[in-house]
Amino acid sequence: MAWTGSIIGLHIAPRSFLPMKNMGVLDLIKGVGVSGDRYSSENGFYSDRPEEGRQITLFEEETLIALSRDYGISLTPAEHRRNVTTRNVPLNHLVGQRIKIGECLLEATRLSTPCRHIEQITGQEVFEPLLHRSGLHARILRSGTIRVGDAISLSGKE
Repeated sequence: MAWTGSIIGLHIAPRSFLPMKNMGVLDLIKGVGVSGDRYSSENGFYSDRPEEGRQITLFEEETLIALSRDYGISLTPAEHRRNVTTRNVPLNHLVGQRIKIGECLLEATRLSTPCRHIEQITGQEVFEPLLHRSGLHARILRSGTIRVGDAISLSGKE
């Protein structure tokens, strides 16, 4: 599977229930998460079973397009509650793969599942349309900075 994608949006939320902030750059910390984000500072709210593989989250721009086209739902990149919005990246096929994103290296750990919280925040019924298209969780293997416009690709073993 040969492809190259890109970052079209970056977001953090310093605390649960706060709106996501649009960012031009994010600093990724190996083994911790995204600097300034609620999960790296332990202000997250998602599960009573935390896991190392939730250090950063990714979401496809193509899903936003499909939501509008197929369901009439308008959702912005800041509203999907994931850190990185991608273009031309087949997220559902990357579990277990290593991904180079900017100068960083990630390991895709599992697909994201939607939660009802997104419906409370957006006021839209998006839970069911997001089943099986809710993004990807990853573990940060190499720290660094990522920027809007950076390339995303598969990486060999490093």
